[in-house]
Amino acid sequence: MKMLVEETEGEGLDALLGKTVTIFCAVYIYTGKLVGVNDKCVKLEGPSIVYQTGSFGDSDWADAQKLPHPFWYVATGMIESFGELK
Repeated sequence: MKMLVEETEGEGLDALLGKTVTIFCAVYIYTGKLVGVNDKCVKLEGPSIVYQTGSFGDSDWADAQKLPHPFWYVATGMIESFGELK
């Protein structure tokens, strides 16, 4: 049986605005407070890039380094998955 995913207002990235999110992209993992979303990019406040996750059951990343700017933009075309993790 084929199931279709319907686009529902207020779900997806929009539902996570104001929350700390983790974004898995084609190459890197980013984390920070999601403060902006549009069809081209998302805006993270207090962003970090995660070089080593460690166990997903741990409360902290094994190696996450703050990016040198209070805000960072990630292109939505590079996002593979996203959500609240840590």
